[in-house]
Amino acid sequence: MFDMQNSWHPVESACGNLPTALSSRNVNMNNTIAAIATAPGEAGIAIVRVSGSESLAIADAIFRCSGIRPSLRPQNTFVHGYIQSPGKCAKTDGGVDEGILLIYKAPHSYTREDVIEIQGHGGATSARRILRAVLDAGAQMATPGEFTRRAFLSGRIDLLQAEAVMDLIRARSDRAATAAIEQLEGSLSNCFTNIYDTLITVAGDLEATLDFGEDELPAATMQTLKTQLGTVTCNLTALLKTWDEGHLLREGAIVVISGHPNVGKSTLLNALLGSDRAIVTHQPGTTRDTLEEQLVLNGIPLRIVDTAGLRDADCRIEQEGIRRAHSQISLADINIWVVDGSDVLSQSERDHIAACNPEHCIVVMNKADLGSQLSDADFIGLSTVSCSLRDGIGVDLLRKTIVDILGITTTAPGHATLSERHRIIVQEALNELNETLSLLGTNADAFAVVAAGMVRNSLDLLGEITGRIYHKELLDTIFNRFCVGK
Repeated sequence: MFDMQNSWHPVESACGNLPTALSSRNVNMNNTIAAIATAPGEAGIAIVRVSGSESLAIADAIFRCSGIRPSLRPQNTFVHGYIQSPGKCAKTDGGVDEGILLIYKAPHSYTREDVIEIQGHGGATSARRILRAVLDAGAQMATPGEFTRRAFLSGRIDLLQAEAVMDLIRARSDRAATAAIEQLEGSLSNCFTNIYDTLITVAGDLEATLDFGEDELPAATMQTLKTQLGTVTCNLTALLKTWDEGHLLREGAIVVISGHPNVGKSTLLNALLGSDRAIVTHQPGTTRDTLEEQLVLNGIPLRIVDTAGLRDADCRIEQEGIRRAHSQISLADINIWVVDGSDVLSQSERDHIAACNPEHCIVVMNKADLGSQLSDADFIGLSTVSCSLRDGIGVDLLRKTIVDILGITTTAPGHATLSERHRIIVQEALNELNETLSLLGTNADAFAVVAAGMVRNSLDLLGEITGRIYHKELLDTIFNRFCVGK
């Protein structure tokens, strides 16, 4: 029999301690919950997950198999059988499905509760019928993310690891998935735990100095505390620098293709995608609306937006397309401005290009096969690429330029990074600690009480990252983003 003990052994929280609630959780951990854990649609199997103290009793009520009943079987085993509605005979009333029952007993499960998983035939109908049988046997429908929420509340994982689960599910590239796995394994948790433990020591030592007179405190004590705080602020600053990459991996970058009509914007979109997604004609104003496609470039998810040509237009539909183009340009992480390199720039083009942010703009000089009237000298301070998009010339160089502007080293593997939630908290904690260092640098004895309080404030903030300290609203914000079966 396949041994699932190792694959389901609980991952200890990197914090080492169970989380502390700031307010009531308003979550009934005594309920046994159930949900479909697989995506809707036709598939080989569908999985219904059940967690809670009544899981094994529910298995006995709805799963018919040869030999001993499910609740008496060893943990981490699976058995073939038939699912039936509770209290009904499958022979006379008809069964629900044929399937496999997997048994995990507390604490060796995802939630550290008794858990069963029923694998039936794929498809919406089969999964729904199995779930109905489980609910009729006494389970309650799970809320979004409730299984992972229970894993956190039981101390199996911390909040950073819980968020990594969602990052992994939503990953749009191998690089993003690798980063999520590293966070799930506790890399980021360990960093914050070490920082937190150092700050606890600093806070305790600062408060201890209040019991000494000015002449009794060893001279090296305060300098040691300053050094420890300096190390913490350096570590937090280094973590803060990972946010840019984390934002790109989680949210993707918006790359907007803009320019005047008939310069090759839609041709560029097709060239980047490697397919004829946009209509390409010689008639100006063909693109009347934004056209969006997803692309993964060197592990970075991109949202490519083709826009209407910018010009003075009489048509109200085209005017609306131009308005939307300007709106997308304002949101862009990278604005690719396409020009006809075989012709001189109009004053309107010069004005538009002059308004671009040089750090986030690439000028593509298209139609190089027709001769060159433009060069890099016409776009000083901007990244430029000469292309013949019709022939595919220059597209690879453009891809490399996009990656360079995004500023991610593509040869390095993905690693755990801060999310927007983490960034906000770390920045607030850094502000507190930098102010603490400033106070201790001016008059350590006079401001020791204030400094100790500020260190405690930073501890409270950082505790919310891993979940050492939490409140119901924080958990709702995190877990409500999950699907129901996770």
